[in-house]
Amino acid sequence: MASVGKLMDLRVQRHEQLEKGRLVREFVAQNNTSQIKHVIQILSQEFALSQHPHSRKGGLIGLAACSIALGKDSGLYLKELIEPVLTCFNDADSRLRYYACEALYNIVKVARGSVLPHFNVLFDGLSKLAADPDPNVKSGSELLDRLLKDIVTESNQFDLVSFIPLLRERIYSNNQYARQFIISWILVLESVPDINLLDYLPEILDGLFQILGDNSKEIRKMCEVALGEFLKEIKKNPPSVKFAEMANILVIHCQASDDLIQLTAMCWMREFIQLAGRVMLPYSSGILTAVLPCLSYDDRKKNIKEVANVCNQSLMKLVIPEDDDVDEAKQPVPVPAESASEEALSKAEAVSGGSLDASSDSTFSNASVFAVTSSERIPVTLNLDGIVQVLDCHLHDTSIGMMTRIAVLKWLYHLYIKTPRKMFRHTDSLFPILLRTLSDESDEVILKDLEVLAEIASSPAGQTEGPGASEGTEVRPSQVELHVPVRGSQLSSSGTKGMECSPSTPTMNSYFYKFMINLLKRFSSERKLLETRGAFIIRQLCLLLNAENIFHSMADILLREEDLKFASTMVHTLNTILLTSSELFQLRNQLKDLKTQESRNLFCCLYRSWCHNPVTTVSLCFLTQNYKHAYDLIQKFGDLEVTVDFLTEVDKLVQLIECPIFTYLRLQLLDVKNNPYLIKALYGLLMLLPQSSAFQLLSHRLQCVPNPELMQTAEGPKPSAGSKRSVAASIDYTELLQHFEKVQSKHLEARHQRAGRGEQLERRVVL
Repeated sequence: MASVGKLMDLRVQRHEQLEKGRLVREFVAQNNTSQIKHVIQILSQEFALSQHPHSRKGGLIGLAACSIALGKDSGLYLKELIEPVLTCFNDADSRLRYYACEALYNIVKVARGSVLPHFNVLFDGLSKLAADPDPNVKSGSELLDRLLKDIVTESNQFDLVSFIPLLRERIYSNNQYARQFIISWILVLESVPDINLLDYLPEILDGLFQILGDNSKEIRKMCEVALGEFLKEIKKNPPSVKFAEMANILVIHCQASDDLIQLTAMCWMREFIQLAGRVMLPYSSGILTAVLPCLSYDDRKKNIKEVANVCNQSLMKLVIPEDDDVDEAKQPVPVPAESASEEALSKAEAVSGGSLDASSDSTFSNASVFAVTSSERIPVTLNLDGIVQVLDCHLHDTSIGMMTRIAVLKWLYHLYIKTPRKMFRHTDSLFPILLRTLSDESDEVILKDLEVLAEIASSPAGQTEGPGASEGTEVRPSQVELHVPVRGSQLSSSGTKGMECSPSTPTMNSYFYKFMINLLKRFSSERKLLETRGAFIIRQLCLLLNAENIFHSMADILLREEDLKFASTMVHTLNTILLTSSELFQLRNQLKDLKTQESRNLFCCLYRSWCHNPVTTVSLCFLTQNYKHAYDLIQKFGDLEVTVDFLTEVDKLVQLIECPIFTYLRLQLLDVKNNPYLIKALYGLLMLLPQSSAFQLLSHRLQCVPNPELMQTAEGPKPSAGSKRSVAASIDYTELLQHFEKVQSKHLEARHQRAGRGEQLERRVVL
């Protein structure tokens, strides 16, 4: 009986509200606005906002009836009609929420375009109903939503400016239905020709990328479509796009853990760099922070890796030589507001080291548009400090992949080529990590690292104090382990014959000698690096730089190396490279003839360091055809301590004599009369060797030496090799021999000291 009573009450209320609608029509005919407002107020306050649910339902029906009765005049009373209905959207009763939805549908259907001034409150209410748990309410809200979309699409009076703040707030909702509602509205607004949503894209782009990570495939697909439409619009009209305001947003999402978000953001970044050009330069450090790690992705993220590679290459092309001409210390010329915000963003990147967060975007969200055409009239400052900081951090990070390290080194090389003057301000901080990178496991990484180091060592921008800058003490800090107190040109003339020629040439700068010192220091501290990669590194450097300068400078440094064992090992390595590497063919020919003063100076410089290793000294004399001096050296071997290592090196030298490199030497054995010291030197080596395979090899070779009487011809004796190279007479071989004896005595003393320390250690162990 109670339910029947309620039903009767509801019918009575419905009749009363419809009766009020009839009254409203009469008031409209009489143009009695005060009575109309009075009726609406009664329906709102006494019914729609009543505490009794049946009264609220009746009030909603009455307000809808009033709107129908008002017809085209309902636009004058929309505020009074809509507000109480929207209040009922929050009612706890789902049936009442449905009635409110139905009432608002009727109000909007009658008012049509007149409701647009109230669009924000309608949108706000609908966004809440979109996530309503009741299916009937949700269905009703969808009908109302479609009606409102039709009205917006038909009208040209939509106030986008006032709507954007609400859209920006609602777009961060985590509810799936609310997100779907938001995306559907963005798609509608984007499709309306008179609404330019692209101008406000920076306000909602971050939220769109957040929605792209939704768990629902349908929502992700809708968001992909929306972002795709925006990107098409950007490609059609790049001059009107605010690239700068969205750059940081893309940087953030290019580092997302979600593959779809990361790939989409990376695709956008690729288009931004290609369309905006140098406008993106101030954000280079952030872009590199996002892009570089992607270059080492495996095939599971192949698409992201490929797009990231395009981004990296495109960004690199934006750096031009003119960037080296702008003095960052100078105050920039006054430019429009967009340039000012660009500079502010550049500074923010420098502080954060390219690691940007979402909060940084809001700081600059009000910046003016960055037109593509403005890149020619607005000076864009390359944030080199930020870029170098990012590159340096990636080189220090041992967990990054090989391709990322290669990309970092390519960037450094590119910057040294395009902006050498500015890059040399960072060279002192980069130098240590570049040297450490030589220990990398990858040959490709080492090759790129050597290219960077070679560019540093040869760039004119590194010549700080003219031709003699490399002799300054600032190039060789006292902390280095290789003790080189003075350069060759600073030594007194006594005891330095043949070393007048500095290893530095006009093509080398002040960092060249520093590089050589630190490279040898690295070899000294990491013997494994010397054993496994030493020859590879030096050979590649000989291709990238001047081989003569490399050997001259290293010999000059090793001459005063206090670690004699390392000096001997290093000399042996250099000698092997000199005799066997195809990269040093020209240098070998230069040494073989000794026709010029420069070649003779080089020989003397090498000889003095080669004295750290007796056998290599003999091989150098063989290479330079100084056979008499080689014979004299071998005579001194009788005074040396003959060890297993010594005999092993003699064995290797015999093997080398049989190689193509010494073809000319073997042919000279035919001319016995003019090369007696060559034969004597070879016999000397034979006498040093025990009965081994090397002994048999050399013995068989010497047995092939012809009888000089059989080799005589009617042409008469040929000029000796010494007369062919009479130009070498300026070399003081006596002094060189004395130097050899002096160096070997030091080595003997050092070996005895090491042996003594070994015996003391054994005694301590026994005790």
